Amino acid sequence: MSLADCKLIDLPKIADPRGNLTFIEGLQHVPFSIHRVYYLYDVPGGGERGGHAHKALQQLIIAMSGSFDIVLDDGREKKRFHLNRSYNGLYVCPMIWRELDNFSSGSVCMVLASNRYSEDDYYRDYNEFLLARRKV
Repeated sequence: MSLADCKLIDLPKIADPRGNLTFIEGLQHVPFSIHRVYYLYDVPGGGERGGHAHKALQQLIIAMSGSFDIVLDDGREKKRFHLNRSYNGLYVCPMIWRELDNFSSGSVCMVLASNRYSEDDYYRDYNEFLLARRKV
C-alpha cells in the first residue's frame, strides 16, 4: 500500500458523433467490486475536499465534469494528479491520505468505492494516519 499502487486508469471510451460513452465494470476495469457510488458537486471554484485516509476502502475517482487535483500521500512521499477527463480515473488503494483541491467551477467528482460507508474505516487525523502507517 504505497503511492506506487495508486495509478491512473484509462476507461473504455466509445466515440460516437451523437455523444461518447464510457462504462466501468467492477473487477474488470477496477480491481474491486463496486459497492457504493457517490459524487461531489457544487464545490466552490478553488475549493477543497478530502483530508482523510481509509483503512480498507479502495476507490476510483473520476472527474465527470470540469477538473480538480488530488494529492496522494503514503506517509513518505506525496504525488499530485490532475483529473479533467471523464474517461480517466484515479485508483486509490487503502492507507493513502488524500486531499482534493483546485476544483474548477461546475466540476463533478464521482467516486466508485469497494465498500459501503463506515466511519470506522476513516483516519481523519493526519498524525493518527502516520502512526498507523508505521505499523504496516
